[in-house]
Amino acid sequence: MKKFFAIAGVIIFTSLLGCSSSDEVSGRSIRSAYKSVIFIKRHLPADQQVEFEVSFWTIRNATPKDKDLLEKVGGKNPTEIIEMAKAIYQERKNAGAKEYQEFASWNQMIAKFSQERIEQTRHKKSDARDETNNVMYKL
Repeated sequence: MKKFFAIAGVIIFTSLLGCSSSDEVSGRSIRSAYKSVIFIKRHLPADQQVEFEVSFWTIRNATPKDKDLLEKVGGKNPTEIIEMAKAIYQERKNAGAKEYQEFASWNQMIAKFSQERIEQTRHKKSDARDETNNVMYKL
């Protein structure tokens, strides 16, 4: 009986491992898609994180229905997501979308957003409550 449970456990574990891929966006539900995007972004190199995040939200803004979004991004890896977003960017830029006209290219837009992200982290204001809740005691 112990052997049966051990074998069943191994089979279930390997089947669960085979069903999920850590470098692909989940297409099961919108919640799982968002979670997988966060997971993928955290495990990308730092220089690709902003581009991946902007890419996903570009696709999300172009696809208002959750079901359609899941069909588009489900099972896609970061490179495929970025390529899809570049196509949407170019399509919207050619159509005269105001928010894309200030950028000469996709790379320029990503560079601007990356710089903004750096500035946000650099100028983070400290909270006054942090100073009063100091755990460092004077001995």
